[in-house]
Amino acid sequence: MAQTPRVQIRRIYDDPEDSDGARILVDRLWPRGISKDRAQLTDWCKEVAPSTDLRKWYSHDPARFDEFADRYRTELTSDDEQKAALQKLKSFVAEGPVTLLTATKEPKISEAEVLLRMLTGH
Repeated sequence: MAQTPRVQIRRIYDDPEDSDGARILVDRLWPRGISKDRAQLTDWCKEVAPSTDLRKWYSHDPARFDEFADRYRTELTSDDEQKAALQKLKSFVAEGPVTLLTATKEPKISEAEVLLRMLTGH
């Protein structure tokens, strides 16, 4: 039986943990107040982030999350740069545990949540 990949979401402002595995920042913009040393990133995959237009439209409004998720999934499967970035994330997942990092205050309604669902098949 195939094992579900271990992918989790954490805020970039949280201290790194040994169990994080590959630490991948999935935000398009670098988070304020975080140094590259403190972030301890494996990769910054900004190309997988939602387009600027979609991000601004969504504005982390919980009432828009479902529509945001649909539009974002469409972007991820139609934009060549985003498709390649998603494939890169999948390769990290194939290698072992992955922690998707985001600066958002509400990770459960962010692009990281959409990515987690796509990467784990939920």
